[in-house]
Amino acid sequence: MPINKTLPIFAPKATKQPMDNNMPNLRMMVRAALFTVLVIIGAYISLPIGEVPIVLSDFFVMLAGLLLGWPWAPVSVGMYLLLGAIGLPVFAGGTGGLQAFYGPTGGYLLGFGVASVMIALVTNKRNSWLADAVGLVLGSVAIFTLGIAGLMFKLNLSLGAALTAGLVPFIPFNVTKMLLAAAVAHWARPNLLLPNNNP
Repeated sequence: MPINKTLPIFAPKATKQPMDNNMPNLRMMVRAALFTVLVIIGAYISLPIGEVPIVLSDFFVMLAGLLLGWPWAPVSVGMYLLLGAIGLPVFAGGTGGLQAFYGPTGGYLLGFGVASVMIALVTNKRNSWLADAVGLVLGSVAIFTLGIAGLMFKLNLSLGAALTAGLVPFIPFNVTKMLLAAAVAHWARPNLLLPNNNP
């Protein structure tokens, strides 16, 4: 009696499409661009109180560091600085151009870039209050250190005068921004970014 032999049928192995591999990077590029826009919007929300206005740009820089992580937070803030450097009116007061970096508040702009790096590296998108606190404090120190140095250099101020003009009035506002940024990040990480927060 003949024996029926059936040949095994092998289904073709699914291959991952290149587009699938690029999706995490594309997603992070979109998020980075969104934060660039938010930093620009924050620059237009300002309260002039002297040589250094109170703006919301630094709040969104902090939030970018907390949510985007390395390297996308520096990419986002770097794009903001680049847009301003080429002359687009994206800085506080609708200013732009390389001259903004040489003005009294140029140190704060450079501080934004340094802060985004420090916050991103320290927090690494972990949902940790301690890491967020350390990153935000280090980022704020970077912003105000470079900002005060710029005031001293451009306006020929003493350290005491520069601290009075460029730090003391901003302490309560900066602490509020730090607390709000940490709170938003702790809500957004599990609710908006997971499970795709690690590209």
